[in-house]
Amino acid sequence: MKKTFRILALFIGLTIVAVQVNAQTEVKTVHKTKKGWSNKAKGAAIGAGAGAVTGAAVSNKKGKGAVIGGAVGAGAGYLIGRHKDKKHPNSRKTVYKTKTTVSSN
Repeated sequence: MKKTFRILALFIGLTIVAVQVNAQTEVKTVHKTKKGWSNKAKGAAIGAGAGAVTGAAVSNKKGKGAVIGGAVGAGAGYLIGRHKDKKHPNSRKTVYKTKTTVSSN
């Protein structure tokens, strides 16, 4: 009986302490914006890769075809990406939430 009473008293005491600590902790949500790649940069990178692969596959001289195809693809991708950036100027910004815990003692 004595052992059960001690365990019960310990459990109740820990519960009260946990509730008080939880009540003193404040969670603050912070909104941050992060800029990713511009559409111009993405278009140039994707266009260069696709152009290099296509140029190497089509050309008899694989190296020269890859270089020329990469340059043409990068230029075309850049132009397409620039058009997207002008059409949707705020599409690069990504808003995400972070939680910071502030404890007031």
